[in-house]
Amino acid sequence: MKIKNVLTTLLVSASFIPLSNAADRVTGEMHATRSEVIAPNAMAATSQPLATQVALDIMKNGGNAIDAAIGANAALGLMEPTGSGIGGDLYAIIWHEKTQRLYGLNASGRSPKGLTYDKLKQELDKLDRDTLPPYGMLPISVPGAVDGWFELHRKFGEMPMDKVLQPAIDYAENGFPVSELIAYYWNLSVPRLSPQPGSFSETFTIDGKAPREGQMFKNPELANTYKLLARDGRYAFYQGEIAKKIDAFMKENGGYLRYEDLKDHESNWVEPLGVEYKGHTLWELPPNGQGIAALQILQILKNFDLAEMGYNSTESLHTQIEAKKLAFEDRAKFYADLDFGKQPIDELISEEYGKKRAGLIKNRAARTVQAGNPNLTEGDTIYLTTADQEGNMVSLIQSNYRGMGSGVVVPGLGFVFQDRGQLFSMDKSHANVYEPGKRPFHTIIPAFVTKDGKPHMSFGVMGGAMQPQGHVQILVNMSDYGMNLQEAGDATRWQHMGSTEPTESQAKYLTDGGYVEIESGVSSQVLRELEQKGHDVRTGRGGFGGYQAILRDHEEGVYRGASESRKDGQAAGF
Repeated sequence: MKIKNVLTTLLVSASFIPLSNAADRVTGEMHATRSEVIAPNAMAATSQPLATQVALDIMKNGGNAIDAAIGANAALGLMEPTGSGIGGDLYAIIWHEKTQRLYGLNASGRSPKGLTYDKLKQELDKLDRDTLPPYGMLPISVPGAVDGWFELHRKFGEMPMDKVLQPAIDYAENGFPVSELIAYYWNLSVPRLSPQPGSFSETFTIDGKAPREGQMFKNPELANTYKLLARDGRYAFYQGEIAKKIDAFMKENGGYLRYEDLKDHESNWVEPLGVEYKGHTLWELPPNGQGIAALQILQILKNFDLAEMGYNSTESLHTQIEAKKLAFEDRAKFYADLDFGKQPIDELISEEYGKKRAGLIKNRAARTVQAGNPNLTEGDTIYLTTADQEGNMVSLIQSNYRGMGSGVVVPGLGFVFQDRGQLFSMDKSHANVYEPGKRPFHTIIPAFVTKDGKPHMSFGVMGGAMQPQGHVQILVNMSDYGMNLQEAGDATRWQHMGSTEPTESQAKYLTDGGYVEIESGVSSQVLRELEQKGHDVRTGRGGFGGYQAILRDHEEGVYRGASESRKDGQAAGF
């Protein structure tokens, strides 16, 4: 598959077209910046239009939605290194049409086995820190994305992997023009990451500077790495040439990741967890990710009539914000690698527990919020989604964390290592405490919605702690306020911040109420009324996540696509 074929593909597409006022739309869709994309055969939605076209081209040439998702992710690792890459981790939820069921994949990596808690504590003492640093060697965990690709392909793929990776290889060798928002974040990352060990500047800058918007950028070293994966499969990364280079570099530069850590890595197929909300069932993956926070929030919101309160009303926003606070204190206490300790997941997402927590929501904003007491005896980032002619749908999220990750680049490999290890706690009593060979708490979460037992929507809203809040807002916008797929993503968002984090002490809890950032679009009267209820309301400037979505219209036999108007992306189909 050649680049020129991708670029000349006939597409039904939507890319970013800002409107001065969405209310001016003749369709009467008050909250949309543009229309849904509708296509009969296949659909893809990513945060970079060229990656969307790669996905479509793969499906036009015999691949399925799983192949397309892998190919698009490979393209994004090149084109959007500010949010993704094969030095990071991956999670996915797949609707497999033939077996008529959902599958979940946890392809996140674990901490180095040779780095003990005591040794890490000594390293942190040298840095005069009591938490893991955001950059350098210490927060690096095993990259899981490549194993995730090959697990997805082994179980569901149809197109040979060398063909799946070829479009990304072509772009890496020949170059691609950097898009606007990616160029902005790239420029922010370069000063922070250039001093880290390895070849960050040589790999990710042009004459020492981040590529500007529209500038052509090449990454021939990443092209060579992708070629090794195309030829030798996952073996190249976890046991072969790439693994050996990583091992040698880490030993020479004071890192702790070793060949054995890579060789022993494996992804895990997990059962998605679901909660019904007004006829829709939202599915998320179990921890070490934060997906069930969205399920907890929905179980709380079930006990209120948001539709009756009205969209963006004081009562609706107040109720949703308070529900988020409650769920996030549980998130801080209980969400961790389940291989290292039992956590009360079933009770946390139960209707009974949601009702109990809903009773804590009062007319005033709560300043002090603690985790609940469930029964312990019971059991930066890219998001993309694809759907094919067979009916398969993929919801996939992948990240380095903190944009471009740790800043550590092994010379010759063309990618930066993630820094997910920063999300461990150093409190020995915490479920998320650092331990060798353990998965850290994770923020990246894919989502899927079924309706009447049928696949309805694959979607995600990437962006740190915004993600579960965003998942809930999308579903509430559609279920309670009747918005379509694009409207639901374009509508004004809010984000509550300041909740306790899973990296902090087990004994800590929210004592100052945190604060809420709200996009433009909410009336000044509602903002004043929220402040009168005790909320610390601030104006948000970005950071409200990156939404992509595909909805399956069973009645008409078509797909509907939507893409984030706040980013560079595109939804397109054929």
